[in-house]
Amino acid sequence: MTGHHRPDDHQHDHGHHHDDHHRDHDNHLDPMAARVRALETILTQKGLIDPAAIDAIVETYETKVGPRNGARVVAKAWSDASFADWLRTDATAAIASLGYTGRQGEHMEAVFNTPDTHNLVVCTLCSCYPWSVLGLPPVWYKAPAYRSRAVIDPRGVLAEFGVTLPADTRVRVWDSTAELRYLVVPERPAGTEDLDEERLADLVTRDSMIGTGLARSPEAA
Repeated sequence: MTGHHRPDDHQHDHGHHHDDHHRDHDNHLDPMAARVRALETILTQKGLIDPAAIDAIVETYETKVGPRNGARVVAKAWSDASFADWLRTDATAAIASLGYTGRQGEHMEAVFNTPDTHNLVVCTLCSCYPWSVLGLPPVWYKAPAYRSRAVIDPRGVLAEFGVTLPADTRVRVWDSTAELRYLVVPERPAGTEDLDEERLADLVTRDSMIGTGLARSPEAA
C-alpha cells in the first residue's frame, strides 16, 4: 500500500486497483446481482413479494445484524490489549479468530482513531466494503459524491454526518480495494471502564467503523 500527502490536513492512502475491482462498479451489475434483480422483478410483478418488505430486510442487515460482527471486534480491542495489538499487526487473523472471514479472501486492516488522528474509509473506484464485519454497505457509501468528496473534502463530509473534529486532528483517508479492506476502530468513549464487551459493543455504530461517525456514549446508548 502506498500513500501520499495532499496540501491540506489529510492523507489519502490508496491501494492498487485491479481489473476485477470493476465488477462491483455502480453502473454495472455482476451476473449474480443481475439474476437477483430479474427474479425480484418477476416475483414483484406476480404479487408474490412486497418490495417494501425486502427493503426492510435489507435495512436490518445493513444497519443492525451485519455491523454487530464489527462491533464485537471493536469491543474486544477496547477491552483486551493483547487482542488490540494483534488487530493492529494482523487484522485478518485477529478478526478470523472471532469467526468473521472475508467472503472473497480479501485481507483486512484495522486503523485506530486517536485524539490526534481520525480515520475515514472510502472506495474511490467502486464500492469495496468489509462485508464480513460490517454486513451490507450503505447506499451512500457507493454514491459517487461520497467516493469523490471523502478524498477532496473529508472534513466537509464528516460535518455532514454530524462529526466535527478539533482543528488540529488529522483526517486520514483510506481507499479500500478488492484485496484490502479497512475497519476503523473508534476511540473508546469516556465512562465505559466498567462495561463488559457485550455492553461495549452496543456503543459501536456502523458509521463509527467506517469513520463517518463516532462511538456512542453510554448515556446515548
